Order: sequence, then C-alpha cells, then structure tokens
Amino acid sequence: MQTPDGLPAEIDLSRPSAARVYDYFLGGAHNFEIDRQLAEQIAAMTPNLAATMRSGREFLRRAVRVLLDAGIDQFLDIGSGIPTVGNVHEVAQAANPEARIVYVDIDPVAVAHSRELLAGNDRATAILADLREPKLILDQARASGLIDFDRPLGILLAGVVHFIPDEDRPGDILATLRSAAAPGSFLVISHSTFEDQPQEMLDAQRLSARTATEITLRSRAEITSYFGDWTVLEPGVVHMPLWRPDSPSDVDEHPERFGAFGGVARHDRTAG
Repeated sequence: MQTPDGLPAEIDLSRPSAARVYDYFLGGAHNFEIDRQLAEQIAAMTPNLAATMRSGREFLRRAVRVLLDAGIDQFLDIGSGIPTVGNVHEVAQAANPEARIVYVDIDPVAVAHSRELLAGNDRATAILADLREPKLILDQARASGLIDFDRPLGILLAGVVHFIPDEDRPGDILATLRSAAAPGSFLVISHSTFEDQPQEMLDAQRLSARTATEITLRSRAEITSYFGDWTVLEPGVVHMPLWRPDSPSDVDEHPERFGAFGGVARHDRTAG
C-alpha cells in the first residue's frame, strides 16, 4: 500500500523527521508540512540555522574533495539524509565517474526518496539502517557490491553522531566502523557542540526532542576521541568553516556561530 506521494503506507508522516527538516533547510523539496512547521519554529529561535546547515554541507563537500585527491573512490555516507543538491555522489562522480557511494539513513522516507533520486545510477545506492547497528551497516554495504572493505574508503559521518545518545556508546560504534576499514581509509565527522554557543542555540537544540532523533551536544575533546588513533589531518578538529576553506574570504568572522566542529582523519598502517 502506498501513500499519495508514492511512499510506503507504514511510514509515519505525523511526526517530523530530522532528515526532512535538514532537507528543508538546504532548500530541498523532499519534506512535508509537519517538517516545515518544526523547521520554522527552530529557525525563529536561531535565525542563522539555515546557514549552519549549509556550512555543514560545504564542509562535507570540501572533505570529499580532499579524499578524492588522496585517491579514494568509494564512500560510505552514514546518516546521509536525503541527497539534495551538491551531495556526495555528485561531487565524487564529477571528479571520478567510477566513484561508488552507499548512502545510509534511518529514515524510511529519506531512503525512499534517495532511491528515487539515484534511479539509473548503478554506482550509488541507499540502504535503510541505524548507526547504532554498525555491523549491520557494514554487512549491507558489503552486500550492495559497491564497497570493497579490502581497499581504502571514505567513511562519512556528517551531522549524525550527535543523534546517538551517550547510553548507546557512540565511541564503541565508531570503533566498530574504524576496525572494518583498510589502511589508507579516511573518516570524516562533523558534530554539534555546546562549546562557544549562545543560549538560544542551546534552547533550539531542545526542540530536536520532538523528532525521533534528539541531538546530544558534545565537546571538541569528545568529538576528537571518535577518530581513535587515526591520524587527524590539519587543521585538526575545528569549527566547520575553518576546515580547509576554499578561500580566506569564505571564513565567517565568527565561525563558532555555526555550532559544530568538523575533522578528517586517515587510517595509517600503524593505526587501528
């Protein structure tokens, strides 16, 4: 049975989705009224939130380009949401048409839209899975035929680990993902933080509890720990606009206002 939008009928459209709220802020079309209502409430409290979302997407694009320059041609994008304009497969396949991408998201609507958008692209797919089950993600990515874990890959966790509460042991989840990667692989993380944040940003964070994926804000030190003993690339784990900007003019006078840190690490042969 299908909804009028062609989506599975069992999908609950009465509750906002973090992926669809994110899509709305990026200017995408794959969201519903319930998502737009919550997005507008959040935006009223934090007027620069749409800019924050775009800053996160720009950080991801820059990171993917760095990985491409390092020879990475396969990407596991976990917590991808809905691949809107400027997504990973567009960036990667523009530089290398042979690049392969597996998107992973917990939201059935996001995955359904992703599969629709990727129709006809035999080097990209989307799978439905929960980051809290990393072994299942690895198994499904392997079964897709697009990811070869014996070769270096890029594991992308842009704006998703902050949806994992402390009780679900995000450090263990990241360790499982890192352990599956071959030397030469890279890990990309962006994560919301409470450091340097005004009270209105912290208040807006509480609205995330209305979605199925509440946000947990963490410190730079906690976020850095998720890279384990991989080699963190310069300039380290920094406010997202400060991570290898395309131009000095792209850096805001107050990069901390975007409320998240970003970093990239490489799995050297001496790392685990």
